[in-house]
Amino acid sequence: MLTQDDERLLRRAVDLAHEALETGNPPFGSLLAGPDGTVIAEDRNTTVTEADITAHPELKLARWAARELDPATAAGTTMYTSCQPCGMCAGAIERSGLGRVVFALSAEQLGGLKPAPAAVAVRQEGPALFDEARVPVEVYYR
Repeated sequence: MLTQDDERLLRRAVDLAHEALETGNPPFGSLLAGPDGTVIAEDRNTTVTEADITAHPELKLARWAARELDPATAAGTTMYTSCQPCGMCAGAIERSGLGRVVFALSAEQLGGLKPAPAAVAVRQEGPALFDEARVPVEVYYR
């Protein structure tokens, strides 16, 4: 159940989505708040203006948190975002150690609001070369 602070911070994320739209970018915004509700960082989508398909606000903030926050601080931090993070962003958020994500629109709701994407299937093949590929991974995790 969301608190009044959660709703206030989520509204700020939606405001950031409006700001992204005003600059010609897709309408997505996010922020990070500490345990006391203080905003410690915020960003918006800049995929168009930066010509970078990865410039999602959730990814940019997860990268910032991984660089700038110690693990205990990151774990106590909440990301508020205008839309449920995509797979790329969700992976980065998990690796950054953030403790919680609160979003306004679900991925399903977003899908119902925007045109259907052109079906572009990227063929993936594998796994292959297990004995060779596992060596650097095993060395790293020892």
